[in-house]
Amino acid sequence: MTGTESIEIVEVGPRDGLQNEPGWVDIDTKVGLVEVLADCGFRRIEVGSFVNPTRVPQMAGTAEVFKRITRRTDTAYSALVPNLRGLEGALAAQVDEIAVFASATEGFSGANLGVSIARSLEVLSEVTREASDTDLPVRGYVSCVLECPYDGPTQPDAVVNVTKQLLGFGCREISLGDTIGRGHPDDVRRLFDRLLKDVDPRRLAGHFHDTGGRALRNIGAALEYGVAVFDSSIGGLGGCPFAPGSAGNVATEDVCDMFQRRGCSTGLDRDAIVRAARYVKDLRAAAGGG
Repeated sequence: MTGTESIEIVEVGPRDGLQNEPGWVDIDTKVGLVEVLADCGFRRIEVGSFVNPTRVPQMAGTAEVFKRITRRTDTAYSALVPNLRGLEGALAAQVDEIAVFASATEGFSGANLGVSIARSLEVLSEVTREASDTDLPVRGYVSCVLECPYDGPTQPDAVVNVTKQLLGFGCREISLGDTIGRGHPDDVRRLFDRLLKDVDPRRLAGHFHDTGGRALRNIGAALEYGVAVFDSSIGGLGGCPFAPGSAGNVATEDVCDMFQRRGCSTGLDRDAIVRAARYVKDLRAAAGGG
């Protein structure tokens, strides 16, 4: 894929970004972050997650954030949910889309969810069924698609297995996560060589962390296979609290610049992206994070 194609960037900073930030981020700050991001023109913003706040403290107050944000008709505001209880919270908050998550490796599934892959998928089948009954769109995440901090390199067949099951449950899109950011472009190509034998690339998205400084190159590799949706986090916020060694997501502003150089359209306002990145920088400075 080259030239003037249209690319969608899904902003995950308020959720996947903030969940790993040190110190408490108050509701006003979270609302402010979502508002400045909405000014950028994103079609989808992941606002937070309805998870147990004792597990992920930064996600406490997600329902209140949804209540206080000013919703734009051209932006879908989504939330991550782990189970039926989380779905109840998301429905009460009137989210526009939910995301569910599974792991391609047993080690990370145990560390992140406390259950096996098979058991996690059983739970997600219930969540997606209930969501479909209310016509709520569901996006799926698959973690550790290239390498796992517990199990080492991930076999592509394992990713195919989980991806196909999530699509079968009714997920309209699967976001493939290099959760610890150790993947190389050749690893990405190896995965897609196998995955595209069974899955349409239009049903896939890329989610690359930048731990090893290769996220942009990995995005470029996925682009070669027709993937046109990529997750990013403003200011490079984030990482996963259950994945040792996971640094921030790839920065939204860097992804935008890369696609601009390639002649691809994202529909985003570059000046607004700069303002949002500055908001994050000020947030971190106020929290003592530089």
